[in-house]
Amino acid sequence: MDGSSLKSVQLLEQMRLHLATDAGKEIVKKVGLVYQFNISPKKIGVDEEIFTVDLKKGEVTKGPYDGKPDATFSFTDSDFLALATGKMNPQIAFIRGAIKIKGSISAAQKFTPDIFPKPAKL
Repeated sequence: MDGSSLKSVQLLEQMRLHLATDAGKEIVKKVGLVYQFNISPKKIGVDEEIFTVDLKKGEVTKGPYDGKPDATFSFTDSDFLALATGKMNPQIAFIRGAIKIKGSISAAQKFTPDIFPKPAKL
């Protein structure tokens, strides 16, 4: 997942490694959904990079999901980091337009900061 200017890539790489651990396997069992992230450097929808977080298989990959993800999130690099580290409330971010969500809202609500490895040092 190299060659990206996004800070989020480090977090996604940590998550990829975390999903291979026993704690990560528990998350896969609990969540069992597929998420696509469209992460932009500064403005949603501009120069975005796409990542798939597959919590059915326990994989994090670069590129769009082959099929229909349960939920797709679009956000900026800095907002994604704030959400993942619990510094930004997802509901408030959504109301403010800092996150755009396509797909199942109930699936989206299962995507919470506690699925990220602790401590997520960035």
